[in-house]
Amino acid sequence: MSTSEQAKFWTGSIVNAGSIIFSLFVLYCLISDAALRRALHNHVIIVLLCLGLIYEIVVVPWTLYRFWHDRPLVESTTFYLLTYFFDYSIIVTQAILFAWATIERHILIFHDQWLSTKRKRLVLHYFPIILLLIYCILFFVITTFAPFCENSYGIFIVLNILIPCVFDKTSLGIWDLFAHQVAPIVVIVVFSIALLLRILFQKKPANHSIQWRKYRKMTIQLLSISVLYFLFGIPMSVVIILMDYNILPAENINVLLYVVIVRTYVILLFPFVCCASLPELRRKLKRMTTLLRHGRVGIQENLNGTQTLGGQTMKLHPAIH
Repeated sequence: MSTSEQAKFWTGSIVNAGSIIFSLFVLYCLISDAALRRALHNHVIIVLLCLGLIYEIVVVPWTLYRFWHDRPLVESTTFYLLTYFFDYSIIVTQAILFAWATIERHILIFHDQWLSTKRKRLVLHYFPIILLLIYCILFFVITTFAPFCENSYGIFIVLNILIPCVFDKTSLGIWDLFAHQVAPIVVIVVFSIALLLRILFQKKPANHSIQWRKYRKMTIQLLSISVLYFLFGIPMSVVIILMDYNILPAENINVLLYVVIVRTYVILLFPFVCCASLPELRRKLKRMTTLLRHGRVGIQENLNGTQTLGGQTMKLHPAIH
């Protein structure tokens, strides 16, 4: 491997391993704690973490294998399409669901009466999440595996990028570009900035219609994740638009490959940002770290034959039989 490929392999391996650990930790905390599990603003986060965990376990190892061996794990068009389906569909579904989360956060903070009954929560909270999941699954199953055209495995080998032929300068390709890449990022940026401005305005002494302390955590969580999408999601959309409209020559395929890799870090860094933006999770992580550290100290003391009593360290002598 070249130095750049080695760097991508080891960086991806380390970040992905940490991301899996933190995904499991955050999921466990959100699901095991009844208060966090019932909180409506955490439901989309739980779904996004589950999607990210699938991506980290299934897609990333395939990608790392390609970096290390300079060839796909399985050299066939079927596997190429399967890889694309898991890769791109999860990235798009995550972006669309989080875009909805930025809209819903306005309802949760400023119009919580809209969710005051089970029926209202079903219509305005659960139904949109389920509908968006079904739409994304159906869209990418059909566009990836339906025989609209003949996909070229040779193009994948040459370009090292996954683009089904159904998106090659077609109306579906235009829809995919603007509906699945541009629109979610625009919605995330616009509604995140609008949320921040609304809260700053509502915090003024003249208007106390919301309780800032009550909604501070969900606002910080949303804005932190929005920054992640802004930094790592926008470059890919911009480059694809520039290439589609011939502003950026198609020969610069390495630029596209680079921003595709950058886009994956939205998923890889997502659990870290979730953990850092929620004080409950930070406290649990700190307690776990403290317990592990104390456990290692206790084990080391037993191995050394010492014990601490009343602030004094005493040497323990093994019994002789």
